[in-house]
Amino acid sequence: AAYANMTNPNLEKGTLSDVIQGADLFVGLSGPGVLTKEDVKKMASGPMVFAMSNPEPEIMPDEALEAGASIVATGRSDFPNQINNVLCFPGLFRGALDVAASCINEEMKMAAAEAIADAIPEEALSPDYIIPSAF
Repeated sequence: AAYANMTNPNLEKGTLSDVIQGADLFVGLSGPGVLTKEDVKKMASGPMVFAMSNPEPEIMPDEALEAGASIVATGRSDFPNQINNVLCFPGLFRGALDVAASCINEEMKMAAAEAIADAIPEEALSPDYIIPSAF
C-alpha cells in the first residue's frame, strides 16, 4: 500500500491504457505485451519506458522507440540498457558482509544504486547507455 500511495497520489483507476495518459515513465514488472505503441503515444513527450518483463517485455524496445519513447530499458541482454540485478549483488552483498549487517536497508540499496549510476561518466551517457553492461 505504501508503494501505491507514493506512485499513485491521484488514486487513478482503470486499465493501463486508461491511466497512462501524460505519464513520463512506465516501469513494467508484469508480463509480455501489456503496453502498446498507442499507450506510449498517449504518454508525455519523450517518455522513458522500462519494460522489465523477461524474456518477453511489456513492449519490445524497438516498438517503444517507434512510438516516441526517448529512453528504453529492458531485462533482455540483446537490447541496450539491460537492467540486470547481477549489477548490484556482488557489491551489495560484499558491503553487507563487511559490516556484518543483519538486513539490507534502504540506505544500502541507495548506495548500491548510486555506485552503479556513477559507473558511467556523465559525458558517456546517451539514450542507449544509461546503465553499465553486466557482461
